[in-house]
Amino acid sequence: MTISIIGRLVEDLDSFMARDPAARSRIEVILCYPGYHAILFYRLANALWRRHFNLMGRFISNASKILTGIEIHPGATIGRRLFIDHGNGVVIGETSEVGDDVTLYQGVTLGGTTLEKGKRHPTLGENVIVGSGAQVLGPIKVGAKARIGANAVVLKDVPVGATMVGIPAKVVMGQKKQKIGDFTAYGTPTEDLPDPIFQSFENLRSQLNTLAGRVQELEDELKRVNAGDNEKNNNIATPGSSPGT
Repeated sequence: MTISIIGRLVEDLDSFMARDPAARSRIEVILCYPGYHAILFYRLANALWRRHFNLMGRFISNASKILTGIEIHPGATIGRRLFIDHGNGVVIGETSEVGDDVTLYQGVTLGGTTLEKGKRHPTLGENVIVGSGAQVLGPIKVGAKARIGANAVVLKDVPVGATMVGIPAKVVMGQKKQKIGDFTAYGTPTEDLPDPIFQSFENLRSQLNTLAGRVQELEDELKRVNAGDNEKNNNIATPGSSPGT
């Protein structure tokens, strides 16, 4: 158990060095990074939880929350090389599952939406990035390499490699548009990111223009029909064309 925990903590430490350009040394991360402290406490609390020392696991988890401002339930399942940047306000619920190489920013919630005892928290695939303030709620699945933008509220499954923004979150960029291997800070691309609200208005305007064109065609057709009827009526009313004249 000890070797496994130490190995995981070394990997976690290396993930901070790799993904935070402000980290100058491993000693700095160990001493000054609350995100790393929270993961350290979680690894210990989770080891106790899995061996049914539940109260001790919860006690360590609560101490970690007080010291770091990050709440990770000891029953959560967290993979290797988790990176929690800044960290304050992060909440990871009991039945959450977090894959390898996931990045979470401050204020992220992996929360439940039911009072039932079963699976009620989200599952994050590998290499997922969740931006600051994002809320991922319910027993949903977030596909590998997905990006959740800052302050997004995710309530439905997220496709592999998709970028989600908004409340409720919507797909604004698919996997094909993402550059392979790119790290997207805060889960929010800063270039070529379409605005879903603007797109909705553009689609609505396009539909209105189509309808306006169709209405104009119908009005023109109606005018032609009326003109033909008027011509017929005029011919009937002409004395030379009336019967018996």
